Amino acid sequence: QMQLVESGGGLVQDGGSLRLSCAASGRTISNYGMGWFRQAPGREREFVAASSWIAGRAYYVDSVKGRFTISRDNAKNTLYLQMNSLKPEDTAVYYCAAQFSGRGSRAFSEYNYWGQGTQVTVSS
Repeated sequence: QMQLVESGGGLVQDGGSLRLSCAASGRTISNYGMGWFRQAPGREREFVAASSWIAGRAYYVDSVKGRFTISRDNAKNTLYLQMNSLKPEDTAVYYCAAQFSGRGSRAFSEYNYWGQGTQVTVSS
């Protein structure tokens, strides 16, 4: 089993920045694809970014490209999401997830472990 705990969410103004962290325990993330998803009230869970276990491979939803950066520190067993130029439409609960296959998928159904989520609120 792998446990994932997100942190770093909060309230920020339009144009601000936040860095989310996802601390893993029980398994090492170096063998897993890792992803960030978000869910806003009344909406389905949405893919945000993913990191393949192959170093340097990352994927983003178009709406965050150029603003968000996913990264991992395998030594700390932690996944990050640096979010810059935040917009009110980025407001959501953000979840990190781990995937056995290691590819870093856009489909939430392909992930095996999930964190509890952290709230990000961007005020206009």
